[in-house]
Amino acid sequence: MSYKLGLIGFPIKHSLSPWIHKQFFERTNLEGSYSIMEISTEKDFLEEMKQLKEKELNGFNVTVPYKVKIIEHLDVLDEQAEKIGAVNTVLCKNGKWIGYNTDGIGYLRSLLSKYPELANEEEKSVLILGAGGAAKGIYHALIHHGFNNVTIANRSLEKAEQLLGTREHVMTLEEAEKQINIFDIIIQTTSVGMKPNQDKSIISLNHLKENAVVSDIIYQPLMTSFLKQAKSLHRSIHFGHTMLLYQAQYAFEIWTGKQPDMENMDKALQNILEG
Repeated sequence: MSYKLGLIGFPIKHSLSPWIHKQFFERTNLEGSYSIMEISTEKDFLEEMKQLKEKELNGFNVTVPYKVKIIEHLDVLDEQAEKIGAVNTVLCKNGKWIGYNTDGIGYLRSLLSKYPELANEEEKSVLILGAGGAAKGIYHALIHHGFNNVTIANRSLEKAEQLLGTREHVMTLEEAEKQINIFDIIIQTTSVGMKPNQDKSIISLNHLKENAVVSDIIYQPLMTSFLKQAKSLHRSIHFGHTMLLYQAQYAFEIWTGKQPDMENMDKALQNILEG
């Protein structure tokens, strides 16, 4: 069997997904292709979906700006994707489109791959900075794993409250900065610090706990200003490009039933990102 996979979104010409899935095919001894299928926002999305169904794909990834828009075109929605309200992976099986979200689980896998000792430390206090789609996926994955002490800090308290469905475990970014010393794991999920604004950092980390792990999901640049702060304080750090790899790994599993070996893939992707 040869798998036909791909990615829809806009703009996506420079996506690293084809490279990642080429490695996965090689590592699992499977045959297949992974295509970029850019859909301009000016096009009729319904018509584009009709044409996509005619391609008879085995599955495809979905990225911005279509992670929510794709839902109305699906036949089935996975429970986690329903909770998150966004889909980044579609399985095409028996004439049906089934929607999943691999972002949160991919993030958690990447974190536990780097710091396996955290797998049994569910009482650790976690701070998520931001309340967008990525934060929502990561929050649900953490809760599903068993982490029960997760706080969301965001500029808009209302948005953070909507994500949690409660006023508990919600704070402003200013409050998070003042209370940073109570958290064991800090996860930065916003676009603050992304190129071309790589000198910006969402909060100061001056009073970090001694054994804190600091994570940033941005991977352009790889070493963000946020992570530089943590490194200068000799704290453990976690790079964003590994989330990209592990969410892709989970998508590949959904499509093929095979889990690709990830040995040295983070280093290879790091080399590509750093030119």
